[in-house]
Amino acid sequence: MENIEINKPVRKERVGKVVSNKMNKTIVVEVSRRHAHPEFRKIVTTKKKFYAHDEKQEAKVGDTVCIEETRPLSKLKRWNLVKVVKQANI
Repeated sequence: MENIEINKPVRKERVGKVVSNKMNKTIVVEVSRRHAHPEFRKIVTTKKKFYAHDEKQEAKVGDTVCIEETRPLSKLKRWNLVKVVKQANI
């Protein structure tokens, strides 16, 4: 029998800004996307908040971070911090 390579599903990645890091090992990331309104064709900005796991607690408020989809970690957490893309100027 031949070795059959099974491809893992590609996990979604999002880039957004940290709006809160007050929880223990959890950050709140706001991701905004620009798209055309389905009926009026005007460009609108939609914002969505994601709860992400930050094991080392390295992300601060205002940082731009990359998060990746993962298995459910708690009631709201389904994302994992991959890296801090850009640190905030404080």
